[in-house]
Amino acid sequence: MWEHGGEVDDIIEKQGLKQVTDSGEIGRLVDEVIAGNAAQVQQYQNAAPEKRGKMIGYFVGQVMKKSGGKANPKQVNQLLSEKLG
Repeated sequence: MWEHGGEVDDIIEKQGLKQVTDSGEIGRLVDEVIAGNAAQVQQYQNAAPEKRGKMIGYFVGQVMKKSGGKANPKQVNQLLSEKLG
């Protein structure tokens, strides 16, 4: 920004750094991860509630990977918790 000038929002857009907050898009990614990881979903659902917190990290990581690290992690966690039950 100092070297080339420009507005912060323009630089974020041009560099592809904008965070994905569209719940529909994040929901689609969550659905893909759940559908592609049936064995892990089964393990999660069979686990004791106190162990699920750590286990959900696997799914969050997979969604973040699919989004290129751009998905809003708070929304990802919320949607995963809702959809995994």
